[in-house]
Amino acid sequence: MDSGGASDPSRQVRVRFVTKLPAPLRAPPTFIAVPADLTRMGLSEIVNSLLLAASPDHQAQPFDFLVDGELVRLPLQEFLLAKGISVERVLELEYVKAVAPRKQEDPCPHDDWVSAVDGSNPRIWRDASECTHILEGHSDGITSARFINKGETEDRLHVVTASKDRSLCLFKFDTSVSIPKQIGAYKILRGHTSSVQSVAVDPSTNMICSGSWDNSIKLWSVEGSEEDGDTVSVKKRRTNSDSSGPEESQFQGSATSTFLGHTQCVSAVTWPERQTIYSASWDHSVRQWDVQTGKETWNMVSGKALNCLDCGGESSSLIAAGGSDPVLRVWDPRKPGTLAPIFQFSSHKSWISACKWHPSSWFHLVSSSFDGKVMLWDLRTAWPLASVESHKDKVLCADWWKGDSVISGGADSKLCIASGIEIV
Repeated sequence: MDSGGASDPSRQVRVRFVTKLPAPLRAPPTFIAVPADLTRMGLSEIVNSLLLAASPDHQAQPFDFLVDGELVRLPLQEFLLAKGISVERVLELEYVKAVAPRKQEDPCPHDDWVSAVDGSNPRIWRDASECTHILEGHSDGITSARFINKGETEDRLHVVTASKDRSLCLFKFDTSVSIPKQIGAYKILRGHTSSVQSVAVDPSTNMICSGSWDNSIKLWSVEGSEEDGDTVSVKKRRTNSDSSGPEESQFQGSATSTFLGHTQCVSAVTWPERQTIYSASWDHSVRQWDVQTGKETWNMVSGKALNCLDCGGESSSLIAAGGSDPVLRVWDPRKPGTLAPIFQFSSHKSWISACKWHPSSWFHLVSSSFDGKVMLWDLRTAWPLASVESHKDKVLCADWWKGDSVISGGADSKLCIASGIEIV
């Protein structure tokens, strides 16, 4: 037996294909001998041939393969040598549907950079080329936007936006309109002394938090009226552009509390649990905050200025962050005594601008970068599952949409959607 790393095209490996996919996609459980130098594409062809033999109506599709819970991203023999697995044993290969976009939608051009997207609510988006609402209220660029999913009727939505004008705006509107409609803010939140860079909504959807270039994190109430003491009527605005439309009050709100500790811009905030907020900063740190006390409870220094942050994985307990280098890092705050990342993904070529966990998968993330690419990741391999190159300039933001698509915006003034991503 050759113990070197070179593949021998004449060598074969005995494998058994197994899967958790439904019955039409289950290959016969008997083992077969396959060439040892096969890549995942060659293995996928074999599985499709087996499925086609069992069902003539089978439509060929790409698959990925796992050995002992790790995705195979090398030729089979190289993978086995790297992992110290004997080629003499019958290898059990679990196959899953490959995670990659199957369609690129036509991009939607904008007048300026697309710097923020939120795909958490599928109702407002129809496709990338159709604008349904225009939200007005800021006097400078918008840096972050989030849906406030309050469980209302399908025709009623709330949105919060953050801006370089040092304010946040709250909007509410109907989605039933069929033409672009201009919407004004019903509440403006002021208190930051510099550009507001990020915003997050708490799980109860009653509060929001914001991070700013003034190095602070502020908490705000979504609800409120003049009687609550946190708002005052500042002006009346028309709900329609014509002067005959009805008038509606606009209120101004102030922060309910302020968290201090960061020494540079708070570039990202996320609120995964009611009593816990995480923040990332250009001071190189990721911090955990107790909402009730306002005290910092965990501080991890990454060594790089950070641009983005998200919580996900098993029980939403993992933290992914990216910043001023090409590496996407993942930490587990539950592991005592260590601040080292448990995963590092380094296929980007420039700064990372955004990262998001898939809403229903423990393993999958999406990232965007100034290298113009959007990449899909799986914790079970260090290689990207797919690289989407829809943009011609820096990609500034990205998110999952509808569970099977990725939306992204960039300095090329385009909103792009890559769809048909099957995550089981």
